[in-house]
Amino acid sequence: MTTQMTLNLVEGSVRFNFPAEAARKLEAALAELMASLKAIATAKAGASSKPKPEKSLEYQHTGDVFLEVFCNPNIWPTPFAAKLLITLRDDRIRLTTEAELTRVLEDLNQHLDQIV
Repeated sequence: MTTQMTLNLVEGSVRFNFPAEAARKLEAALAELMASLKAIATAKAGASSKPKPEKSLEYQHTGDVFLEVFCNPNIWPTPFAAKLLITLRDDRIRLTTEAELTRVLEDLNQHLDQIV
């Protein structure tokens, strides 16, 4: 089932078709990212040595539009400060911008609630 998802960006928002299966895959990828960000924040708080680098999030979905979400968790001090690089494009337009991780999680949860 495909429904419209709205992503609220730092300035403005964008709405696009985003199927339930893709939304669940993004949800899983963001959960892994949150775990990485929390591990980094915990390691920085308690260790005198440099924390082990965590793997970047590189999510892609191709459907009505191409959606790419990227985040390097090693550059953010906490999950609440983290931002995602979002690219959304089709054959006529390309949008590349940043979005706050916490806001994207809220938008994704709202989208998944609409599907159920």
